Amino acid sequence: MSTSTETSTTPAPGLTSFDLAPVPFAERTWGTGHYAALWISMSLCIPTYMLASSLIEGGMNWRQALLTIFLGNTIVLAPMLLNGRAGARYGIPFPVLARASFGVRGANVPALLRAIIACGWFGIQTWIGGYALYQMAVLWVPSLGTLPAIFPASWALATGPALVFLLFWALNMYVVYLGVDSIRKLLVFKAFFLPLAALALLWWAISAGHGLGPILAQPSKFADSAAFWAFFFPSLTGMVGFWATLSLNIPDFTRYAVSQRAQQLGQALALPASMTLFSFVGVVVTSATFIIYGKTIWDPVVLAGRFDSKLLVSFAMIAVALSTLATNIAANIMSPANDFANFAPERISFKTGGYLTGVLGVLIFPWKLIADPSGYIFTWLVGYSGLLGPIGGIMIVDYYLIRRQQLDVPDLYQFHGRYAYRGGFNPAAIIALIIGVLPNVPGFLTAIGVLEKGTVWPALVAVYNYAWFVGFAVSGLVYLLLMRGQTATQPASAASVASAATMPSLAQ
Repeated sequence: MSTSTETSTTPAPGLTSFDLAPVPFAERTWGTGHYAALWISMSLCIPTYMLASSLIEGGMNWRQALLTIFLGNTIVLAPMLLNGRAGARYGIPFPVLARASFGVRGANVPALLRAIIACGWFGIQTWIGGYALYQMAVLWVPSLGTLPAIFPASWALATGPALVFLLFWALNMYVVYLGVDSIRKLLVFKAFFLPLAALALLWWAISAGHGLGPILAQPSKFADSAAFWAFFFPSLTGMVGFWATLSLNIPDFTRYAVSQRAQQLGQALALPASMTLFSFVGVVVTSATFIIYGKTIWDPVVLAGRFDSKLLVSFAMIAVALSTLATNIAANIMSPANDFANFAPERISFKTGGYLTGVLGVLIFPWKLIADPSGYIFTWLVGYSGLLGPIGGIMIVDYYLIRRQQLDVPDLYQFHGRYAYRGGFNPAAIIALIIGVLPNVPGFLTAIGVLEKGTVWPALVAVYNYAWFVGFAVSGLVYLLLMRGQTATQPASAASVASAATMPSLAQ
């Protein structure tokens, strides 16, 4: 590790931009209410509903589903708060914080991994919004549903939904072009409208399902406890994986906090509670669909398409699309745009990063990821948690056990400072990341059908059910062992924190 004693407050070209610079103290204005509102807004989204309904579709009863969701979100809250402290203390975003552990160049590895996963979420959200608009459009223009196929059969993509999806995608890109400020009114609309829409859907389910009693009386579909636990553990990992992305890049938001207490209290109060409460709506409505239609309908967009009134369906679908648009920009554009910008700050702006997110979001075929609940949980959520868990373990061990919460902010923007390591890469972090990911690879390849179950040692397949936990623990421990005795003397806390607001070219 480099222990250069020369410290410059002038950032090196290629390591900073307006979006990556530390936030000056005067601009840190987010209080407890802002963080609570942030999580309430991000939790109230269609994927949250689908998260809960997929557990019902998988065989859980309402108590089992809600307990799994609450437990998963309480677990992921811990790394959320731990990583959030660094953002609030130094005013730096996730890609810059990752430089302390991975190196000033090596930070591109976790940043790009996180960005690619955000692209997947962008694609999923855009598909949901686009399909909602298609459900509305096909009521008024039935010929949309009978257009000749123009895509290969292997794509599993009908022409009508694809056209509307691309139009909605273009709308998302236009919002990126206008800038993030343009989404504020939509976020306000969502904050007021979506809770009302959720309550209306809950009322419909209770009314059509002949009361809450019959709905909640739906039993678990598991034959025995062994079958339940076999579904529970990967589902719990999926619940953690749902917000594993934000547990890494939460500094992108906490860097604006007025205090540590503000971001910690706001997140602790809002995240588990809002996720569980909104999931309750998904649990009740999905359980009611079995009573009403004789089968569980886990996709709310498909469910709303069954309503008789064209106006009611149209209103619901427009609301879903607008809500999805607001969530997409806030949760799935801001962070990956910063991550891509970190790769080449002088060439990739926020808008360019947003456009790149949009293109990659289409290329991951989001309509296939959410085609069924097993793919949504076991392939998507659990799969990427096996990548993000190791990164989280490395970053938390580095910040708390290696650095003791002390960072040299100017050196985070230098190619030859204490975070240069070897050519800008920290070998310990890269090795720990690879070792943490490896145990989950056989199970993932089995889950997506590349390997047959009989050809893989059963214990390795089982490890995949705990992908996030295994990756977090293994990478964190390996990193700690490799970094013993390699820490450099850190600056005094007050000077370190102050440096984030005293580097002129960063605070502009």
